[in-house]
Amino acid sequence: MKVVAFNGSARKDGNTAILIKWALGELEADGIETEMVQLAGTGIHGCTACGRCFENKDRRCVVTDDILNDCLDKMLDADGIILGSPTYFADVSTEMKALIDRAGFVARANDDMFRRKVGAAVVAVRRAGSIHAFDTMNHFFTISQMIIPGSRYWNMGFGLKKGDVETDEEGLETMQTLGRNMAWLIKKINA
Repeated sequence: MKVVAFNGSARKDGNTAILIKWALGELEADGIETEMVQLAGTGIHGCTACGRCFENKDRRCVVTDDILNDCLDKMLDADGIILGSPTYFADVSTEMKALIDRAGFVARANDDMFRRKVGAAVVAVRRAGSIHAFDTMNHFFTISQMIIPGSRYWNMGFGLKKGDVETDEEGLETMQTLGRNMAWLIKKINA
């Protein structure tokens, strides 16, 4: 069993990555393989609306000048997917939005290829706007017919400077609970 996480922050290893790692730690402790993909610096860009994914139906995006097709392979190979983003103007980063839009179109074009995988959203936020970012990522999961585990609160952590989220005790506990619930759900689905 495997979970792949995508850090949609423009900063590698910042607060979003820290929160994701807290959830991944619980998955690893439960024997589930994990991987984190950093979208920063990959040049991932938005959908061109060409519609070729609906014509080709090959589980690929015809745009091949960025990381998207590698991300699709990792998503297909995984039992669970974590999407993590900082909050930029009350929504996800452009990197995360590009992943959601393009992966979402390819999945829909290919008989909802992420159907019944487990999906969880993680948000890093300085102060406010995180619920909208959380909703954006969860909308990807629900329209993809994925299953979303809950936690003890919404999956967010508060902090501005790198490492600040590590002082958000409730946020870290939320990530741990999320990781444990995600592991439980993946094991139930695969039983």
